[in-house]
Amino acid sequence: MTPGDLGLSPAGLWLIVALALGLAELMLPGVFLVFVALAAAITGAVLLAVPDLPLVGQLASVALWSGVAVAVGRRWYGDHPVASEDALLNDRGARLIGEVVTVTTAIEHGRGRVRVGDGTWPARGPDAAIGARVCVVAVDGATLVVEDVASETEDH
Repeated sequence: MTPGDLGLSPAGLWLIVALALGLAELMLPGVFLVFVALAAAITGAVLLAVPDLPLVGQLASVALWSGVAVAVGRRWYGDHPVASEDALLNDRGARLIGEVVTVTTAIEHGRGRVRVGDGTWPARGPDAAIGARVCVVAVDGATLVVEDVASETEDH
């Protein structure tokens, strides 16, 4: 069975694909399917003007317009970044600065581990025994830099 058997022209089929991809983008936002949906819609519009374009040409059109749409989208989002009310939204480490955490593996010779939520993170700082409370003062990669809670409160 071909799309023509269902009464659909290739242009109509590409426009339906564009609509389906657009709806998928709304249900599963990822800001990517919208570009492929745009490419499918443009291909559908091209097929209204050139109805005999072979399938290879249609697929090439979708590929070409997808690339163009992604390039334009990258440029747009680069020039107009999406502002967030929470600048640290995707920076978990930076969100931990100022938190008081518990030492789970003694910090000896400047190295140990601390409990953060239901997990542990590597920590660097002054020697501290298991169970000691320390304050996160910085993040170095995936390592938390900590200070003794008493010295942290003295500084403020």
